[in-house]
Amino acid sequence: MASYRDKRNVFVLAICQALFNSGRGLTFLVAALAAINLLGEASALLTVPITMMLVGTASGTIPAAQLMRWLGRKTGFVISSLIGAIGGGICMYALSENSFTIFNIGIFLFGLYSGAAQQYRFAVADAAPDEFKAKAISLVIAAGVFGAFIGPEAAVRAKDLIGSTEFVGSFGALIGFTLASGFIVLGIDIPKLTTEEYADSGRPLHKILFLPVAVVAIVSATFGYAVMNFLMTATPISMQLGNEYIIHDVKVVIQWHVVGMFAPGFFTGSLINRIGVLKTVSLGAFLQFAAVMVALAGTTLPHFWLSLFLLGIGWNFAFTGGTTLLTEVHTASERAKVQGTNDFIVFTGMAISSLFSGTLYHFMGWNWVNMATLPMIGVVIVAVFWLALWKKTAMNSPSRNETVCRSKDMNG
Repeated sequence: MASYRDKRNVFVLAICQALFNSGRGLTFLVAALAAINLLGEASALLTVPITMMLVGTASGTIPAAQLMRWLGRKTGFVISSLIGAIGGGICMYALSENSFTIFNIGIFLFGLYSGAAQQYRFAVADAAPDEFKAKAISLVIAAGVFGAFIGPEAAVRAKDLIGSTEFVGSFGALIGFTLASGFIVLGIDIPKLTTEEYADSGRPLHKILFLPVAVVAIVSATFGYAVMNFLMTATPISMQLGNEYIIHDVKVVIQWHVVGMFAPGFFTGSLINRIGVLKTVSLGAFLQFAAVMVALAGTTLPHFWLSLFLLGIGWNFAFTGGTTLLTEVHTASERAKVQGTNDFIVFTGMAISSLFSGTLYHFMGWNWVNMATLPMIGVVIVAVFWLALWKKTAMNSPSRNETVCRSKDMNG
């Protein structure tokens, strides 16, 4: 049963997640639009700022995990929020000076903060009982739904509030979100590793990562996120450049996409407990497939809206399922290297997909961006089917059955 401390950690980290996602939603909306101002409309580099944010996220995952192993979750989160705020300040300066290069440096630093903030979902599971882990993870992820409205709305309302350059004020709002998360996170109560846990490095990393459950956990999270990012990154560009929608229309589509990403988290944990994690991941993959089909059917505002809404729900199921699977394969002493490596892989994949998305849109168009996601969705479905078959076979093999049981009991 969840204790008061467990529920408090969920509450605090949920607020931090909401603030982080507000800043992240703001950045996803503004970064490409600011790049249009900096570069002009005919450039294939419009998604570079988003790519730099994701490169920063990938670069920050392993150092952040190790920093938290050394100093504890609380201190690690506070330090990372300060780095993110500095990044926001650099973005403000870069826009004022019309420097695309400096702008990307600032976005990269915000990405480093993002690499640590992605650990909110893991942190809430650190001290939670096994039966509460999936629900705790999904509730923290769900809190990001507030960022669906707060972030994009702040981006639009604040874009002209500071100076004479468009979007400088938006990044001032980003600094506010980031610093607030660093203050709120002081309320968590997550024990540091014991002396014995800290001294124990656990199994070699490759032995953990090559466990079938770990493989599918990483595949689900990586490709589920890559598909989502591939389409979300190109959507504002397609809407504004390709179809001449105004920024208000783009904002609404992004807002409801983020709602789709995070609102299901209020029940995803219960869904996992009811139908199982593999079926939940499969459902997510099929919803993402449906999103692609809608996008290919047309470029009216309802098509963009429904496609990205379904895309968000599919991401939630795939990503929450992958996160839950990963918590089954490591001990407390192993979690830093396993979680850090997992997120490094996930966000490296996102960075690649972000850059490729913009380039593919520039040279091939919107339909090809959508079709390029289909192989990734297929990989997730095949991986889930493979793990389900492996588990079924393992039940009939004493030695492999022992491996499955040991994986499930790892955090007990």
